[in-house]
Amino acid sequence: MAKQRPCPCGDSQAYLACCGRYHAGTPAPSPEALMRSRYSAFALQLDDYLLATWHASTRPASLPGDESTRWVRLEVLESGESGAQGHVRFRATFREGRRWAALEEASRFVREAGHWYYLDGRPRVARLKPGRNDPCVCGSGRKFKVCCGGT
Repeated sequence: MAKQRPCPCGDSQAYLACCGRYHAGTPAPSPEALMRSRYSAFALQLDDYLLATWHASTRPASLPGDESTRWVRLEVLESGESGAQGHVRFRATFREGRRWAALEEASRFVREAGHWYYLDGRPRVARLKPGRNDPCVCGSGRKFKVCCGGT
């Protein structure tokens, strides 16, 4: 049942109680909440939400479809806000085919008319090469070979 499905953002709440409410129209209360909901939107391929929460001054006309990317883990490294400005630094682990990588970004957000919007970010992508006996990149605590490395 969708109500019980874990939220892709990694929060301990179910999807509908976490990012699902923002995807349904409730404004995100902070830059971190917006960033988590945008990560979940990437994982669930909710392009309309991504464009709607992107500030008009930097929003692209469309997003390229990317069904080959599987987002597996989000780590918020730092976040904060001051007035109508906000920032979030995060690391998102993903898989493309059999290749693993991590996107680390320092993102900027702005609040207008009571809504937070993604403004821009400085992304950096690094390829990951997890070994069979390394901890899994998804954060499960299991060995890579018996978790995501076996899929």
